[in-house]
Parts: sequence; structure tokens; C-alpha cells
Amino acid sequence: MSEAEKPKKATIVAWSDDLDKVYPQLILATTAAAYDVEVTVFVTFWGLLAFKKKNVGITGKDWMTKMMGFMKKGHTSRLKISQMNMGGMGTWMMRQIFKHEKVASLETLIEMAMMSGIKFIPCQMTMDAFGLK
Repeated sequence: MSEAEKPKKATIVAWSDDLDKVYPQLILATTAAAYDVEVTVFVTFWGLLAFKKKNVGITGKDWMTKMMGFMKKGHTSRLKISQMNMGGMGTWMMRQIFKHEKVASLETLIEMAMMSGIKFIPCQMTMDAFGLK
């Protein structure tokens, strides 16, 4: 099989729920898919929280995992930036800049990724440890 005939594949590890880390992970994934690359995103640890549904309540199987579910509720709308958050002001400013520059929202990027056939594989060990289903 020649190099040109080999399928192009990429695996991206999504490990963080920081807004400024989730964006590059999804941008890389959707861009690669647009170039006909078969993309898999392995989602682990705090990265799982970025993909939680918005209206999911406290998750967990015991008091410790329920407490973590209470403290880190998850969903793209709750993500903060890792640097210069400034009590939420930095996150708000970043979201406003992205909106003004017409950068796709995380929700849109996730939808695009799913429509592009990108595979999301959640880490079962982390899901068990956090009490997620």
C-alpha cells in the first residue's frame, strides 16, 4: 500500500474543561475531518465535563462523587478560561471577542464534529471514578 492509499487518521486527547483548551481540541478535530482525516477524540478526566448535558443535575454514586458533581457541574456554558479568568470577567470577554469575530461556539463545534463523523470515546475509568454514566 502506497503512502497516498493509507487512510489518514488522527487521535486527539480532550483532558481539560478549560474553555481555552476545549476550543483548540474541537477546532483541530473539525479541521482535520474537513481534510478527510478519520478523527477520534478520547475524552478523559475534566474533559468529560465539557460534554455533559446542560440540564443534568448532580451526578455521582456516593457522597464524594456527588460533591464533585455539585462543584464541577460541566457543560460548555459553564467553562472558564485557564488564564486571566478574573472572577469570570476574562471568560466573558473571551466569549464576547469570539462572538464579535464570528468564531463558532463550542456547541456548534461539537455539533459539526458529530455531523462530520468524528468519534468521541469517553474514558470509562474516569466515568466510573466520577460516577458518570
